[in-house]
This record gives sequence, C-alpha cells and structure tokens, in this order.
Amino acid sequence: MTSRSDIHNRLAAALKAARTAKGLSLDAVAKLSGVSRSMVSQIERGESSPTVATLWNLTQALQVDFAGLIEPRDVAAIDVIRAEAAPVIGGRGPGVSIRILSPPEAVGVHEVYDLTFAKDAALVSDPHGPGCREHLTVLDGTIDVTSGRESQRLHVGDTARYFADRPHQIAAQGGTARAILIVQNS
Repeated sequence: MTSRSDIHNRLAAALKAARTAKGLSLDAVAKLSGVSRSMVSQIERGESSPTVATLWNLTQALQVDFAGLIEPRDVAAIDVIRAEAAPVIGGRGPGVSIRILSPPEAVGVHEVYDLTFAKDAALVSDPHGPGCREHLTVLDGTIDVTSGRESQRLHVGDTARYFADRPHQIAAQGGTARAILIVQNS
C-alpha cells in the first residue's frame, strides 16, 4: 500500500507539473477552478490535503485525468498537447485570443503563441526585457505591426521581425486575422 505522504507528494508534484505544462499561473488556475490561489499553492507544496471536490475542480481546470494524478506514468517520447487542451489566455484588449504553444520551461527564453484577432482587434504590449525580439508570421488576414515609432502592414505569409523591448502592437486590419508569434529573449 502507498503511504499517505507519498500520495501527497505525488499529487502535489502532478498538479504543479500539469499547471506548468499548460503555462498557467497560480492566479489563472484559481480563476479557472474556483479554488483560491493560496489553496492551490498549499496543495502544490504538499502542505494541504485537498477534498475530492477541490481536486475535481483543479483537474477540470487543468484538463487532466483525475485518477492519473497519483498513478505513476511513463513519459512519452512525443509530447502532444491537443488543440483543445492548449492553454488559451485573453489578450491585452478585447477580441484577442492567445493560445500558448511553447512548453512552460521555455517561458522567458523562447515562447510560441497562436494569435487570433476579432475584426480590428489589437494586442498592445509594454516593453519586454532588453534585446527581446518578436517574430510574427501572418496566417490569415491583414495585420499592422508597430514597434516603437515604426509600423508595417503584413499580409498572409509575411513575417516581421522586430524589437519588443519597446512599446509594440499587433493589430488586425479590416477584418479578422490569425498569426504565429515567437518571442525570443536575449
């Protein structure tokens, strides 16, 4: 039989791994699950024993298998995040959806996002760290990219590479748009 502390340790590690694999913060999991941020943190540190209802809410928010949290699993050779399971966050403005494609360990180094814009929506960003660059490829629609004082209009298939260590913006023009964004920190 597995000891209680072993189960707590595996549960804590599995929940934290599921959260980080989806690129979600403690605050984001709290909002998605209805479980307080402090409780999520305590559970991940193994300092609190969640109720079945709390655990259920967390697994639903993280889209992970309830039973699989405490059962050891083999690590797959190919890590797949299905389209419906990729974390999605809202943009810095209405009408922008950001689907996270990069693994959590890449945050702050090499991040990849799938951006979807409603008609004429814009993603407005504050400066990132010094030397940070973004690479944007338009998949659908027309997009204006602004970095500092310079702007360029992009069409399907166009790629823009620009500094993101200054105020910058990505905006759909004349309709909906979709793009892949790669953020590279120096």
